Amino acid sequence: MKFTPQTYRIPDEAMKPFIDADEIHEFMKRPKPDFTRVREILDRSLNKQRLTLEEVADLVNTDDPVLIDEIKAAARTLKERVYGNRIVLFAPLYIGNKCVNNCKYCGFRIDNSGQIRTTLTETQLVREVEALEENGQKRLILVYGEHPEYNADFIAQTVRTVYSVKKGRGEIRRVNINAAPLDVEGFKTVKASGIGTYQVFQETYHPETYAHYHPSGPKRNFEWRLTSLDRAMEGGIDDLGIGALFGLYDWRYEVLALVRHTNHFEAVYNIGPHTISFPRIKAAAGTEVDPKYLVSDEDFVRLIAILRLAVPYTGMILTAREPERIRREAMTFGVSQIDGGTKLEIGSYAEEKHESQNLNREQFEINDSRSLNEIIDELLDQGYLPSFCTGCYRVGRTGEHFMEFSVPGFIKRYCTPNAMLTLAEYLLDYAPETTAEKGWKVIGENLSRMQDPATEKETRTRLERIRNGERDLFF
Repeated sequence: MKFTPQTYRIPDEAMKPFIDADEIHEFMKRPKPDFTRVREILDRSLNKQRLTLEEVADLVNTDDPVLIDEIKAAARTLKERVYGNRIVLFAPLYIGNKCVNNCKYCGFRIDNSGQIRTTLTETQLVREVEALEENGQKRLILVYGEHPEYNADFIAQTVRTVYSVKKGRGEIRRVNINAAPLDVEGFKTVKASGIGTYQVFQETYHPETYAHYHPSGPKRNFEWRLTSLDRAMEGGIDDLGIGALFGLYDWRYEVLALVRHTNHFEAVYNIGPHTISFPRIKAAAGTEVDPKYLVSDEDFVRLIAILRLAVPYTGMILTAREPERIRREAMTFGVSQIDGGTKLEIGSYAEEKHESQNLNREQFEINDSRSLNEIIDELLDQGYLPSFCTGCYRVGRTGEHFMEFSVPGFIKRYCTPNAMLTLAEYLLDYAPETTAEKGWKVIGENLSRMQDPATEKETRTRLERIRNGERDLFF
């Protein structure tokens, strides 16, 4: 069935501030819950019921080690029920690092005179995409600084260029965007280029902290950024990504605020965000961050588990900012999307690898620099099903329609077979023999576990068609 995303009119209530810092702080003051209360909340979440802000606050306020282990265990179970064992893969591609903002935590900040400013030319962009396709990538997120040159028309043109590049059997089938907020007409322009998700991270939802870390530039406007994705909705983009940069303010507050933002979308538009991201502050050139709120590894994996329980249907992204061991642990109970083969220096995919990262040419430091195939190899060893699937987006299962499928737990009906089909393409076109052997074994194991005989039969048929040379088959 072909779905057509709606264009939404922004209701008056959508433009009213929906983040009340005092309200969130009151939730944080709730007494620590007892075992019975926490287990009642976990039972609700395991039944795929969206948790209230009060219930999320109780999980956030839990500090008993036994209950924290139970929270993680419940998140692991819930993730398996909703998402199965698939992990979606993508790569970030930085288009330009010119920026007029002065965010104290970012290497792109305008006052960082050591940053080497550059923007990919169209020729350079094509070479970057070709290099990514030669590694087997199918999904990209394009990243831009905030600068007058990077307006909606420029973003739309770079998207069209990316989609036009075909190297061998390679092609990019989904382009997501991480860029500055736009007005409604700007979002319409970008939408027309065929993007997937548009991400705008609030960074911190605490207004006073936000003002401190954004002393100048258009990003200083807290409410313009907060309501940006409401304008995206009116512009026809109903596939949205939110996030907070953990380490700027109390992680408990940010978790509750992310859930509050999710509640806002559900109440006003009857959809939730497609993805939630939770990058953690890492080293970057010329940054100024108060260490008071830096998040420990223990609290970081805990907050991921809480978010998984709070918003069962939402994809959760963990990037190569984090080291291998953190990503490995977080995938077991929350994360459903990761990047692989990541390079942040502009133009670096098409170049020879540098001896070390140059923070004067990057936004932040990465801690998982493994190649895409190395990551796929490990995922297969751990029984995961690596996926490059883009099927839902290309037939319009986004926004409200995505909710119809994902909230009841129907993601597996489409995503598991589509994951196998895209993995098969990778194994045939790009994988070394040892990875291919593992991959076909994992595909066979997943086929044997399929519960719908008709879907299993059709999946086997399409896998054989792929073996015979067809590509881009999906449910």
